[in-house]
Amino acid sequence: MTSPLISMKVLSRLVVVFVIAELLLVLLSWFFSATLMADVRPLLSSEGVRWFFAHFVDRIGSPLLVWILLLAMAFGALKHSGLLSRQTTQRRRLGLRVAVLLLIIYVVIMMLLTIWPHAVLLSAMGSLWHSPFSRALVPVVAFGVILCSMAYGFTVRTFTGLADVCQSFIDGLSRSASLLVLYILFMQFYESLRYVFF
Repeated sequence: MTSPLISMKVLSRLVVVFVIAELLLVLLSWFFSATLMADVRPLLSSEGVRWFFAHFVDRIGSPLLVWILLLAMAFGALKHSGLLSRQTTQRRRLGLRVAVLLLIIYVVIMMLLTIWPHAVLLSAMGSLWHSPFSRALVPVVAFGVILCSMAYGFTVRTFTGLADVCQSFIDGLSRSASLLVLYILFMQFYESLRYVFF
């Protein structure tokens, strides 16, 4: 079994913190609205309960969730490929050369899609900021890491087939499961704060 990024002891404490914070927010929002001390929307009202249930998926589904998943898969591929290993055999040196060559090709392709005027991944104003490239920067990095890890892994035979690659993705995702739990609790609390006070 793969070890998680965050220990179960730390995770359980953080879960308790987020649950208590959410419950306190529910009670405080009700108290403030009942005493008319502030312009807040209570979570215990009919509108608040409807918001809580109707928009739960919208609150959790965000680009940040996709980034966590992609980076976890990239981490799994990188770890299982052996690219981070310090051993220096002839096969590993060859694998490193192949991975670096593929990385250079990948970077050149990304540059060709971004550096020329009117390049396809630039914004309508011709800049990298608020462009398709900047919005997809985390996926671009994750896919680059996955490609280099696969090239290295197949060269040094740590990957013998696509089943090994898929297993590395699953391993990366299982290691990041604790982050997913924290992400869900954090997003729920953050969006509840926004609902109540903003």
